[in-house]
Amino acid sequence: MATGSTPLPVYEALTAKVRSGAVDTSAARIAQLDEYVGLPADHPESYRSVLRREVLEPLGISMDAFMGPDGTAADVQAACEAYDRALAEAGGVDLQLLGIGTDGHIGFNEPCSSLASRTRIKTLTEQTRVDNARFFDGDIEQVPHHVITQGIGTILEARHLVLLATGEGKADAVAATVEGPVAAVCPASALQLHPHATVVVDEAAASKLKLADYFRHTYANKPEWQGSDPARASHRRRPPPEEGRRLWRIGEAGAPGARPQGASRRDTP
Repeated sequence: MATGSTPLPVYEALTAKVRSGAVDTSAARIAQLDEYVGLPADHPESYRSVLRREVLEPLGISMDAFMGPDGTAADVQAACEAYDRALAEAGGVDLQLLGIGTDGHIGFNEPCSSLASRTRIKTLTEQTRVDNARFFDGDIEQVPHHVITQGIGTILEARHLVLLATGEGKADAVAATVEGPVAAVCPASALQLHPHATVVVDEAAASKLKLADYFRHTYANKPEWQGSDPARASHRRRPPPEEGRRLWRIGEAGAPGARPQGASRRDTP
């Protein structure tokens, strides 16, 4: 699970489904994408605390079903390696929810991160610290300089990747991710290498895409079984996108497309 404000509507929708009985989370396990180094686990802005507050408690999932790296460990490298092992021993990640930074980072894999990287310590760019200062009362001095993050190689091992982006501030990063070359300067471009990646954006975040019309056309005409279990889906075409709807998907299951979704009111670096 990712933190930040972009995925909050997803967590709110899941919470509503849990409360209505439409979703059962009793067998769910939550894995942390990243964590600040040096923040106590009970600090309100540690990602462990954020996920407990925004995901685990609303979904009725206990901390016993939570996995995350130890950002306060004396040996941070050993903690990173232990977390990678724990993810593998748990059977791997079924669904990886991602945000994207204005510079194209995913997790805290800043530009020029190795596309084969594993969970490790990273130094945050000044732009990322500026972007995240809003979670620390606007004081950049409170934002840690280092984090533990799942590496790009670790992220790519998940069975399904879902990247969310809203707002014009993400438009350049989304265009580089979807249409640009696979390059370490835009870490999120590594999603092009994944066999089942879904990018969900609003019109503002999609505003720099050169092939937006093509994405809408391909999504409107793609079969329902694509990107899902073919044993449980028909081969009917999807209906064309509705006018006036803002969020749509690109590139699900390795083929580009656009799908209208309910608009998000939040954005995150």
